[in-house]
Amino acid sequence: MLNLETLNPIFGNFFGLEIRWYGVIITSGIVIAFLMALREGRRVGLPDDTFYDILLLAVPLSIVGARIYYVAFDWKNYQHDLLAIFDIRQGGIAIYGGLITGLLVIYLYCRHKKLNMWQILDVVTPGVLLAQAMGRWGNFMNQEAHGEITTRAFLESLHLPNFIIDQMKINGVYYQPTFLYESLWSLIGVIIILALRHRKQLFKQGEIALTYVIWYSVGRFFIEGMRTDSLMFGTMRVSQVLALILVLGSGLLIIVRRKNRKLKWYIE
Repeated sequence: MLNLETLNPIFGNFFGLEIRWYGVIITSGIVIAFLMALREGRRVGLPDDTFYDILLLAVPLSIVGARIYYVAFDWKNYQHDLLAIFDIRQGGIAIYGGLITGLLVIYLYCRHKKLNMWQILDVVTPGVLLAQAMGRWGNFMNQEAHGEITTRAFLESLHLPNFIIDQMKINGVYYQPTFLYESLWSLIGVIIILALRHRKQLFKQGEIALTYVIWYSVGRFFIEGMRTDSLMFGTMRVSQVLALILVLGSGLLIIVRRKNRKLKWYIE
């Protein structure tokens, strides 16, 4: 039974289909990310059709990729009930799986259309990061993606509003709001990138996207260590290992690509 002090995760029912706040928030994030990409794409001279195509291809396939990633690293809970793999309404999608799939879709699309993949990624990633910041509030509504047990006094010491503190009380126990930490970290990253990306000769093409990867992965590495629901590979948290690889790989890629004098600036 839902604790009366907590927020109702159900947005409403339409024609017998239960709609959850999680889905509404995720969908809103996707729409906002798309509109941001569309606007920036027009500013740098990219056709609208490019982003409509990517939206129609990347979003559904990324959801599939996010589910496959989650199931792969939580196989013990699905190996005896294969039909449960398709029941995503019970939860179980991983953002890294979605991002990896989305990147692959954009790579193949740009290769097919002979477009500059790095330019496309620079345009779309700030909106993606904002969508991620929004999406964590879907976890908040579901009372998931939280951290270790804590006290109400600690949560109050963070000067959080009561509705967050109350929502962090699950089965009579208070938990760390790691959803909030990651949401704020992502939002700060969005603000920094948007404030800097139009400065002339600051970012080479592709470096906005790589900065996004580094920023998000650094925050995810530390926040993941606080969570209680991490996907594990042996004794290692999968997201921490991947975050470390992405930070090092993206940093190295920036250094290597900077040696290419023919590489264009995002803003000349």
